[in-house]
Amino acid sequence: MEEILIISNYYPPEKGAAANRIEQLALKLHQNNYSVSVICPLGNYPKGELFPEYKGKFSVTENRDNINVKRLWIYPSVSKNLLVRIISVLSFSLSLFFYLLFKKTPKKVIVQSPPLLLSFISVLVLSLKNKKIILNISDLWPMAAIELKALKKDSLSHKFSLFLERFIYKKATLILGQSNEIIEHVHTIFPQKDCFLYRNFPDHKIANPELSIEENQPVKIFYAGLLGIAQGVFELCQKIDLKGLNLELHIFGDGAEKSQIEALISSQNENKIFFHGMVDRKELHQRIQSLDIAIVPLKTRIYGSVPSKIFEYGSLGFPIIYFGGGEGETIVNDHNLGWVAAVGNYEDLNRELKLISKLSKSELKDMKQQIFNESQSEFNLDKQIRLLIEKGVF
Repeated sequence: MEEILIISNYYPPEKGAAANRIEQLALKLHQNNYSVSVICPLGNYPKGELFPEYKGKFSVTENRDNINVKRLWIYPSVSKNLLVRIISVLSFSLSLFFYLLFKKTPKKVIVQSPPLLLSFISVLVLSLKNKKIILNISDLWPMAAIELKALKKDSLSHKFSLFLERFIYKKATLILGQSNEIIEHVHTIFPQKDCFLYRNFPDHKIANPELSIEENQPVKIFYAGLLGIAQGVFELCQKIDLKGLNLELHIFGDGAEKSQIEALISSQNENKIFFHGMVDRKELHQRIQSLDIAIVPLKTRIYGSVPSKIFEYGSLGFPIIYFGGGEGETIVNDHNLGWVAAVGNYEDLNRELKLISKLSKSELKDMKQQIFNESQSEFNLDKQIRLLIEKGVF
């Protein structure tokens, strides 16, 4: 079996889309006769503290579903303090630097970006070792950081980040981008760079969807995922108007806005928003079977970003309310996956919700079946991996 290494800042048992998509990539490569190993930090995300099984350990080697996982030391944190976050990223970056420098690594390595510093360290050492570097870009940094106001344009940090970005693009053998916008951006800097589209498709292995419909119940909308600044779920809870509508909003997840969301819900007189906390992926898929529509919000339009939730929930047969702008709008519209509201425009969103509240459960069931069929055909991870292997990417 040909060996391939994946370097990522996230991996299960950590939660969230980033960990899930890297695991899916690892498992699919294994199924296609690759011997796959992963280097990642000791499990700590999303709470920013080491999971009990990793506390007091400097490194851990484990096998998860035939994937050899090497976990290195990190000083974990989800602090809002920029300095603390930098120290956290630096801690794993240093662990990774020395590991890659002194340990034997396969000829082919997939490097996940962002975080930029992590991918820079990886690409720097691997380029010195003359490895085939497959850079997998899921978001454009520092551009996204500027759009989210996490970085100030033309600041020293911004200029340093631009240097890191150019370096990893230049030194990468080839690039995987999760969106056409990412590929277009890379080509504005290095027009000749080999780039390939790699969507974050799920792998649910579902032949027939669970299209359970609860008659005489409100239409139940749900959000499941990170409760961070980029998603803007707290603002969504503040500004969404469910009064007088046959709608409920159910929230699953964890993150920086969790306490604010819980406090807001407890202060409301009309109980139309429900918070369920963080649950693992398997349990989540069971619990959302009784729900109707997924909402995918972003606080602002982020160039290059296509939330994997579009593919995740579309492939389970859920209609999507997309509220994030950019390439995601095109995907939802082109594949008839649901509704689009202009990013940040709550008047537009609330107009769509009024229309949605008038849908019957039988109409929703028909939508679910149509969306499931479309997703099975168009969002096929096995087909995507095979095509990339045929093109010599891996």
